[in-house]
Amino acid sequence: MKSILQQIVDKTKQQEKEEKEAINAEIANPQTTDNRRNFLKKAALGGVVLGGLMSLSIEDTIAQTTVGVQRSSNPSDLKITDMRVAVIRNVGRTPIIRIDTNQGIYGLGEVRDGADERYALFLKSRILGKNPCNVEMLFKTIRQFGYHGRQGGGVCAVEMALWDLCGKAYGVPAWQLLGGRYRDKIRLYADTPGARNPEVFAETMKKRIDDQGFTWLKMDLGIHVVANIPDALVNSKFWDGATGQYNLRDYMGYGSTLHPFTQVQITDKGLDGLAEYVEQVRNAVGYEIPLSSDHFGHFDINNSIRFGRAMEKYRLAWVEDMVPWFYTDQWKTVTDSLETPTCTGEDIYALRGGFKPLLDARAVDIIHPDLGTSGGLLETKRIGDYAEECAVAMAMHMAGSPVCFMANVHCAAATQNFLSLEHHSVDSPWWEDLVKMTGSQQMIDKGFANVPLDSPGLGIELNEDVVKEHLMRGEGYFEPTPEWDQKRSHDRIWS
Repeated sequence: MKSILQQIVDKTKQQEKEEKEAINAEIANPQTTDNRRNFLKKAALGGVVLGGLMSLSIEDTIAQTTVGVQRSSNPSDLKITDMRVAVIRNVGRTPIIRIDTNQGIYGLGEVRDGADERYALFLKSRILGKNPCNVEMLFKTIRQFGYHGRQGGGVCAVEMALWDLCGKAYGVPAWQLLGGRYRDKIRLYADTPGARNPEVFAETMKKRIDDQGFTWLKMDLGIHVVANIPDALVNSKFWDGATGQYNLRDYMGYGSTLHPFTQVQITDKGLDGLAEYVEQVRNAVGYEIPLSSDHFGHFDINNSIRFGRAMEKYRLAWVEDMVPWFYTDQWKTVTDSLETPTCTGEDIYALRGGFKPLLDARAVDIIHPDLGTSGGLLETKRIGDYAEECAVAMAMHMAGSPVCFMANVHCAAATQNFLSLEHHSVDSPWWEDLVKMTGSQQMIDKGFANVPLDSPGLGIELNEDVVKEHLMRGEGYFEPTPEWDQKRSHDRIWS
């Protein structure tokens, strides 16, 4: 083993000699720019290679070269040089972006699940050549190109990657850059799609507690559960049984129609069926565990209230997205009518403006931003801080890869009124393997995420082999994107 290492040392000594000669030649070249010359000088001083440790024993050489070496030089000299993307299969289509710099360090971000990577690539020409550590300034430059729902995904992906880069440049975790942390562990809620058989579903929920260690659960509790019960619903057949909530291909279909405009109603028989479903889950998991509910269907405010009141005795942690988030007055009516907490926000491109009307009117009990839409780490923390002033708690929606998940972990650590973060891919055995933690802790431990305490940025690196296994068909792995380098428009929105 030592003879092999000695050969490596000898070889790298020669490589280092050649590299130094090449660097000195480029520094001496009068055509070399001052910025490039300064960078080369710092690289020559700061570079650590095996061949440079000539006076050390092999044992000491190994020790020196396996410590955590900061790969950045001076953060004030950082410049963005590229943005590339790899699209994986995770809750549909999930693009991961990588922002590269002139100093070899890079940042990872993620365009929200189900969105288009072009939302982020469009922003490349706006940030090339800029210092990624000026996160807020760059965010203000690009925020006009985001919008609600998945259209906010590009801006948020860039913001995530910038904080990852900034943390790596300064050698600190992202939560530290947000002002510090309130907690070392992040409570997770396990999202569990509903099943038509309540007994089977109850057993799945019980497994979440007993085997996986979750202390907070969420379930889909929609009208799909009772759709096959005769006389459970009114006017559902016109909407193809009201089962196509996620079928968005037809603009005039059920999935694309706002809740007040369907006239789908729930009968008392339907409410009894839903109550029986929840009761079996409660009997399985008990009442100590918070149990949230989601994905009810597109029915109006009156049926929302009837549904909510029928669920009161089961003490749900919240009822989510009963009506579209922008109907502030309707949300206040629902909230004032129920004892069960109300919750919305996963589709709001906030910049605080989206959440502020709901919070100022005390129209919801819990806000529920998705960091991949709401504006990224800093803006989501600001949303949480404003909600705290309004005596409203914050849970966090997340259905992405570990990249977005860890961005959420840092934000949740830095936000005082945080409740719980969604883990959407509990049953995907390869999900955690998409990344490698760069610190000493594992990502998730029995229903809690560990806040990285000893690794910079988001605290992760991609596991290249696993990511490549789960790429969308026909997609490359961080291929060059020169077609997005050039800015062709005047972006200012005022005169």
